[in-house]
Amino acid sequence: MPHIASRYLAEGPRVAIRHFSHDDSAEFTARVRESKELHQPWLFPPDTASAYAAYAGRLIEDPTKAGFLVCEKDDGGSIAGYININNIVRGAFQSGALGYGAFAHAAGRGLMREGLGLVVDHAFGPLGLHRLEINAQPANTASLALARSCGFRLEGFSPAMLHIDGAWRDHERWALTAEMRARAPRQD
Repeated sequence: MPHIASRYLAEGPRVAIRHFSHDDSAEFTARVRESKELHQPWLFPPDTASAYAAYAGRLIEDPTKAGFLVCEKDDGGSIAGYININNIVRGAFQSGALGYGAFAHAAGRGLMREGLGLVVDHAFGPLGLHRLEINAQPANTASLALARSCGFRLEGFSPAMLHIDGAWRDHERWALTAEMRARAPRQD
C-alpha cells in the first residue's frame, strides 16, 4: 500500500498520523456519533458534515492550528482518534495547546498514546515548537492518564478556565518541553 503510506507524516508500530482533509468528513462524523457517550461531557467534536467542514477548514487553513488524525495501520487506515495543536504561538514562545479525542472503537487500546507520541515528535521536530500544553478537567481521568503516560508534567490548576458545555470548567495544566521529551525514556 505505498499510496496510503505516503499520506502519513509519521508512523509507529500500530498507528500513523496524517493531516485532516475534507474527504474525511463521513468517517469522522460517523465515529463522533458512535463515540458520543465516551466524549461527553468533555468533548463536543463535529458530528455533521457542515460542522466538520468548518472544523477541518480551520485546522487546514489557520497557521495557529495543526490537526492530525490518528489512523490504525492494520485496519486500512481507519480513524482511531484525533489530536490538534491549537493556539500555536511563534517567536520567543514556540508553543501550542493540545486537544485530543479517541473514538469509542479505539479507546483503551493504547492507540492514542502511540499517536500522541508521534504528534509530539512532529511538533518538536518539523513544526519547530518548544513547548506543548494539555488542559484537562480534573475528572477526565482518561485524558489525564494519557498526558501522564506521554511524559507531560502537572504544572498547575486553573479554576473556571474554559467554557465547556454551558459552564466555566476547572482544568489541570500539563506541559512538556522539547528538552523534557529528549531526556525521557521512549515508551513507543
